[in-house]
Amino acid sequence: MKARLISLLFLAAALIPTYGLVQAQDPQPGPGGREQGERGGRGGMMGMGRGTIGTVTETAADHFTVKTELGEIYTVFFSVNTRILKQPAGAPRRGQGDGAGEGAERTPPQTIKPAEIKIGDVIAASGEADSTAKTVGAVFIMLIDPERAKEMRAMEASYGKTWLAGRVTAIDEAKVTLQGGPKNETRSFVADEGTTFRKRRDPITLGDVQVGDMVRVEGAVKDGGFVATTVVVMGPPPNGPRGQGNGPLQQPGPAAGPPQ
Repeated sequence: MKARLISLLFLAAALIPTYGLVQAQDPQPGPGGREQGERGGRGGMMGMGRGTIGTVTETAADHFTVKTELGEIYTVFFSVNTRILKQPAGAPRRGQGDGAGEGAERTPPQTIKPAEIKIGDVIAASGEADSTAKTVGAVFIMLIDPERAKEMRAMEASYGKTWLAGRVTAIDEAKVTLQGGPKNETRSFVADEGTTFRKRRDPITLGDVQVGDMVRVEGAVKDGGFVATTVVVMGPPPNGPRGQGNGPLQQPGPAAGPPQ
């Protein structure tokens, strides 16, 4: 259950800029370590730690009910300490101004009231998650732009057809096996002479990829197998973990939770 968080980190990270929301949290995508994504309930956004992502099916004064992409029902509790934000429409995707401030100017997320989140909206929530009770005591809630939500669903549908993501579990010459994706499944890809490898923006080779690395792969299915065109090993940002070198971190208030 917890490992599914990692696959959704890749899914959300590919479509949603991280903004200041990430800077207030310590985890980041990594090779499946507890400190880097395996720390709670399923679902989540890049850098957000424990949480879930899904479509709102019910709203109330102190919680939202959401349905995840796997059909699970989670209750997301919020309070006055919960930061509730709205992703700006037309926010740049990764690769458009990604990194050190290049490309399109980013619009920061907007603070909103709980009542502005409606049934049918897609939200991502981070906080104290209980995967047994299927609850999240939210520190952050992000209302995802409808266009980005649509793209996330389309991206999920194309998993295994045009892209793969997950933790490397085995390397056999030019064949690399991963565990990840929306259903936390095992998939393999093959590298050929046309495959390029990068660690963040630095060129590397297949020999630099190691078991335990978290990777994202683009390519296509050929002759029944997935042939990679681009393989990116996800590493820490150039200046260290997010938030370092950018001034003091914002410290959120206590997570919300169900009434005692």
